[in-house]
Amino acid sequence: MTQRSGFPFCCLTRRLRIPQLLLLCVTFSCVCHALFCFLVQPGLEGSTNLFHLLSNKSNQEQGYCETEARLASSLDFWTLSSENLIAVLPVDPVKENYVRKVKNCIFSIAFPTPFKSRVRLVAVSKEVLEDILDLDLSVSETDAFIQLVSGEKIVFGSIPLTHRYGGHQFGIWADQLGDGRAHLIGIYRNRQGEKWELQLKGSGKTPYSRNGDGRAVLRSSVREFLCSEAMHYLGIPTSRAASLVVSDDEVWRDQFYNGNIVKERGAVVLRVAKSWFRIGSLEILSHYGELDLLRSLLDFIIQEHFPSVNVQEPNRYVDFFSIVVSETAQLIALWMSVGFAHGVCNTDNFSLLSITIDYGPFGFMEAYNPDFVPNASDDERRYKIGNQANIGMFNLNKLLQALNPLLDRGQKHLAAQILEGYPVLYYTRFTELFKAKLGLLGERKGDGDLIAFLLHLMEKTEADFTMTFRQLSEITQSQLQELDIPQQFWALKMISKHQLFPAWVSQYLLRLKSNMNDSDSERRKRMTTVNPRYVLKNWMAESAVQKAERNDFSEVHLLQQILQHPFQKHSAAEKAGYSSPTPSWAEGLRVSCSS
Repeated sequence: MTQRSGFPFCCLTRRLRIPQLLLLCVTFSCVCHALFCFLVQPGLEGSTNLFHLLSNKSNQEQGYCETEARLASSLDFWTLSSENLIAVLPVDPVKENYVRKVKNCIFSIAFPTPFKSRVRLVAVSKEVLEDILDLDLSVSETDAFIQLVSGEKIVFGSIPLTHRYGGHQFGIWADQLGDGRAHLIGIYRNRQGEKWELQLKGSGKTPYSRNGDGRAVLRSSVREFLCSEAMHYLGIPTSRAASLVVSDDEVWRDQFYNGNIVKERGAVVLRVAKSWFRIGSLEILSHYGELDLLRSLLDFIIQEHFPSVNVQEPNRYVDFFSIVVSETAQLIALWMSVGFAHGVCNTDNFSLLSITIDYGPFGFMEAYNPDFVPNASDDERRYKIGNQANIGMFNLNKLLQALNPLLDRGQKHLAAQILEGYPVLYYTRFTELFKAKLGLLGERKGDGDLIAFLLHLMEKTEADFTMTFRQLSEITQSQLQELDIPQQFWALKMISKHQLFPAWVSQYLLRLKSNMNDSDSERRKRMTTVNPRYVLKNWMAESAVQKAERNDFSEVHLLQQILQHPFQKHSAAEKAGYSSPTPSWAEGLRVSCSS
C-alpha cells in the first residue's frame, strides 16, 4: 500500500497482515454504514452530497504516526468524525430540518444548505490549516476544499450537527436559541493529539433558525474572520477562523433595524474551537428540568476539557464552576487590556471554556471611553465596554443557577462564595495587565491609582486607547520628563494638553525608578511586547468590507497579514494610516447585530 501525504494508516498497515487488514476494513465499513443509516438516512432527502467513502475513526485510533506525519496535500484521506459527541450525548430523533421546539437532546442532525450561485474563496488562515488541521495551504486551492468549507459536501462518516441551547439575551431569558445558522461538521484530531470542532457559520437553516434565513453576509463574515484571527495574535483566547467564502446568493438585511432593507451577499466562515459549549448549553437543560441530561453533559465537558477536575469527585461541579469563574475574569480583563468590546455578552455567547466566541457587533475602542458601545442596537448600553466585568458576574450567576439543581446545600454555599470572589479575581488580573502595559515591575502601593489616573486623563482628553499605551512604550523617559511631546507621539500629545498631565508624568517616572535592575531601553522593549500597534478598529474593518463588496479583497488580505503581527511596525500599515488618528469619516461608527 502506497503511503500518501496525510494518510493516517501509516503505522497500522505495517503491523497487520493482509487477512487482518481486510477484516479491519470490513469492520470499519459495517460500523460506519450502520451508524449512518440509523442516524442520518431519514434526513438525507434533499440534503447535500457526501464524498470520500472512508470509514471515519480518529487519526489517533487509526494508528497515526506523528513522527512520519506530513501535511495532507489533499482531502482524499483527511477525516472528520462526530463520533466523540453522538456516542455520549443524545441526538434529536426528528431528522427533518424544520424550525421547532426541541427537547431532551443536545444536538439535532441538520445538513448545510449549499449556495445556488458561484462560490469564491476570499481568505484562509495558513496557521489554522497547517498547525491545527494538518492541511497544506495548497489544499485551499482545490474544489474539494471549497465544497467542504461552503457546506456543499460533507466528509462521509461525519454527521453534521446543530447545537441546542438557550440563554439570557440583554438580561432576559430568551428560551430556546441554538445554532440558527451554524453547522458543526465534525471533530478533527490533529497530529498533536488535539481535538478541534469545525463549524460552518452562515451555512443555512436549522431547527433553531427561528425567523432567520440561516445565512451570514459578507460584511459580518469579513469582520469575524479578521477579528478572531487578530484576537489570537493578541494572545487572547478565541475561536479561530480557517476560511471565508462568499457567494453571489442574495441575502436581504435590515442592518440598522430602521426599515432600510438592502441586498447583500451570503458568506460562510469555517471556524474552529476546542468546544462550542456555552453557558446557555446548560441553562436550557436546567430550565426544562432535564437534570439527567444536564449531569451527562457536564460530566462530558469536564472529562473532555477540564483535566484538573476529577469527574468522579462529588464536588466536581463546584470545582468546574470555580475554574469557569476564574477564567472568565481572566478573559474579560484581557478584553479590557486591548480595548475590546464584545458587543453582545449574552449567556449564549459566553463560552464554558472561557474563549471569545460568536463575533458580531464587536469593536475595539478608539478614543478612550468607558461608555463605548459598538452595537448600534444596544440602546440601553448594557454591553458598553465599562460594564463587561459586571456582565461577566451576571452571566456567571446564571451559570450557577443552572448548576444549582445538581448541588447539595453545602455545595451551593461554596459555589456562592466562589462567585462572590469574582470581583477580586477580575480586579487583580486587570491591574496586573495594566501594570505590564505601563512597564511596572513588582508590587507598589498606589499602582492601581496610577493606572486610574492615566485612564481618567485619557477619558477627559478622548485620547486613543491603543496608541496611548503604544506610544508610552516608544517614548523615552527623558522625552516624557521634558513634557514637550514630539508630534510623532500624537496620542500622548493629546493627553499632554490636560493640566494634570505633568502630575501624572511625575508619579509615573518616580514609579519607574523603583523597577529593580531595569533600564529605559529594557522598559520600552518590554512594553512593546504587550502594547499592540495595530488592532482591528471599526474604520479599518469597514474600509475592507466596502472594498470586498466590490470584489476587491486586497484590504482583507492586507489586514490579515498585519494583524498577525500586531506588535511590530509594518510599513504597509503605516502607509495605510493604521496607527494614525481615526479618519473623520469614521468617527462614531458602530455596527449592528444584523449579520
